[in-house]
Amino acid sequence: MGTGDTRVRGLAARAGGWSARHRWAAVGIWVLFVVLAMGLGSAAGRVDVKDSDQLKGETHTAAKIIEDAGIDEPASETVLIQAKGAGGKATDSDFRAAVAAVMKAVEGTGKVTDVTSPYDTNTISKDGRSALVQFDMRGEADTAGDRVEPVLKAVEGVQKEHGSLRIEEIGGASMMKTFSDAFGDDFEKAELSAVPVALGILLIAFGALVAALLPVLLAVSAIMATMGLMGVVSHVMPMSDTANSVMLLVGLAVGVDYCLFYLRREREERQAGRDPQTALRIAAATSGRAIIVSGVTVCVAMAGMLFTGLAEFEAMGLASLMVVAVAMVGSVTVLPALLSLLGERVEKGKIPFLHPDSRLRRKRSGNRESRFWTAVLKGVLAKPVVSVVVAAGALLAIAAPALGMKTQNLTLDQEFGDSLPIVQTYNRVNDAFPGGSDPAEVVVKAADINAPEVTGALAEFKERAISSGASRGPVEIKLHDAQNLAFVYVPLVGGSDFDKAGQSLDTLRDEVRPATLGKVDGVEAPITGQVAGSKDFNDQLTGAVVPVFAFVVVFAFVLMLLSFRSLTVAITSIVLNLLSVGAAYGILVAVFQHGWGASLVGAEGVGAIITWLPLFLFVILFGLSMDYHVFVVSRIREARLRGRTTRDAIQHGVVTTAGVVTSAAVIMVAVFAIFGTLSMQSMKQMGVGLAAAVLIDATIIRGVLLPAVMALLGERNWYLPKWLNRLPDLTHDEAADAVAAPAARDDEGEPVRV
Repeated sequence: MGTGDTRVRGLAARAGGWSARHRWAAVGIWVLFVVLAMGLGSAAGRVDVKDSDQLKGETHTAAKIIEDAGIDEPASETVLIQAKGAGGKATDSDFRAAVAAVMKAVEGTGKVTDVTSPYDTNTISKDGRSALVQFDMRGEADTAGDRVEPVLKAVEGVQKEHGSLRIEEIGGASMMKTFSDAFGDDFEKAELSAVPVALGILLIAFGALVAALLPVLLAVSAIMATMGLMGVVSHVMPMSDTANSVMLLVGLAVGVDYCLFYLRREREERQAGRDPQTALRIAAATSGRAIIVSGVTVCVAMAGMLFTGLAEFEAMGLASLMVVAVAMVGSVTVLPALLSLLGERVEKGKIPFLHPDSRLRRKRSGNRESRFWTAVLKGVLAKPVVSVVVAAGALLAIAAPALGMKTQNLTLDQEFGDSLPIVQTYNRVNDAFPGGSDPAEVVVKAADINAPEVTGALAEFKERAISSGASRGPVEIKLHDAQNLAFVYVPLVGGSDFDKAGQSLDTLRDEVRPATLGKVDGVEAPITGQVAGSKDFNDQLTGAVVPVFAFVVVFAFVLMLLSFRSLTVAITSIVLNLLSVGAAYGILVAVFQHGWGASLVGAEGVGAIITWLPLFLFVILFGLSMDYHVFVVSRIREARLRGRTTRDAIQHGVVTTAGVVTSAAVIMVAVFAIFGTLSMQSMKQMGVGLAAAVLIDATIIRGVLLPAVMALLGERNWYLPKWLNRLPDLTHDEAADAVAAPAARDDEGEPVRV
């Protein structure tokens, strides 16, 4: 590889050199790894996160009690029967006839059990105009949506016979089916369209089919291998469908980016007149090293999710970490081997107008620099103070709304708006029976559930739940004598308003329970349900924010310090990334919480940000933004090593990387924006947040703030206190021809320690 007279150090350079010399072996090992990983994963199967492990706190305790008792709670369904006119009442004969018809119709399907009349359970609204027929679906709750169709049709049949009444069904099974029908293919379409979108953008960037296919093929192979590894690892740490989707997003983004960085540098060196071997050697030592630094930093960021204590987050973090590691290894091993095998054939499949034949025959004058960014940089470097003030001020203004961020699990109407009939039913049930559609569930465990003191405490709890103002009733109690358990269902005052319902939950937990069930020795009574789950999730995330932020920031700082041996670069890296994340938070709050400009992205202001998104965005964005930062700063450092002044090195580094950073950013923005087109507000929030942050990061941060700050700092960019000189040196020699270049020196003529 090359002339052999100059040795370049660094893991990436050595890996690239070995792969180029043993190209068939490198390709074969990669293919074998992917096949083995998929085979082992298929054989092992995937273990998913259990409901009882999703959360800590009371929600976890309740789920664990139910699981240990071997009780499979069925999917519950409710039929709302409501008078349309102002005069109709549940006591009317036609109303009673409709109730009887509904009960007979659903029982006749053979798909339900435990059908209850509102006249027996007192599930009649305060105004007497609405009543609820309740029942459970037979079979497992997880698959109830597949069996509910006959029941829905039976209810529709009763509705046709009673036009003066509103008869509508809602429940776990019917919602499951509705979401599956309306949005079941939504995610699949988004995931499948991400690859063609990325390929299309790469075709524009490279102008050649083979060059465009390489990043996509390597990213897809990394994703396939990681899917297999997830199956194996899931037996130690359970995975989930959400983790799988996040892994696909992250894997496609970083996999394509890493290959793009490598491939563009190799092509750039060939265009500058170097032979293929030398071009590949330089790409391995420079872009390859930037890929490793970036990959390790992203892995550290993803590892931050392991500190949340939330099973879903831990699964997402581990899956993302694995796909980044696999993509990183593939980019610095099998990609050099493929480029060595292909040689000039990497330009095969040229696209007319996008890849004119004259491109490779043009005068060998070095790097093709972006005219747009050259013009921008000229202004930024001419007035760096103004650039910093304007850019930082704009980003801080964008981030300002984040100070009022409110997080919660979105309710059904917040998640889907009024686009689905079932959402309107949900709202009607909540209006007539506040909290009735999502009641709090008290799981009572005792040595003898039928003991007098326990039954007395249950009765007192039921009475006090209403008298305390936490519930307007009806409070329902279901006994499981064999397991010595009782389930108490308490509709919370506040209904779908999580703030008010949360206050009612606090009353139950802090006042009603201690005064009743809490007085009986040996009784456990954790309170769960949707509102309780949201509160427990929020509480746990709040407790995880500081350790996760600290872990990610500290380790990213250390990696930057070791990789660039500059205290200044490490500090500015962290500050700029935090500014990027803050701006993304501000956009999220402005659009989705306050509704400013929400219609422009097909969304609406729902008054809150989904609970898991802020921490998820921080980890993902902090990791992904390092891709661009490491790549650009590495190029600036390389130019400084070759003897350019710091100001010239900044301009050279930014404008020569502008093309690849722009292409990478466009791919990421396009892929993330696909998820912004989905119908669920939580997915819109994730897609818009990620896309906006990447766009800001690749333009304002890397194109304006970074060069302006570095221009102001000058030679202080490379400052490292003497007492830190003992740190491990993870820098590298960029290329063979860099060694022959004059050594960079500072203003006093001393060699620059870069």
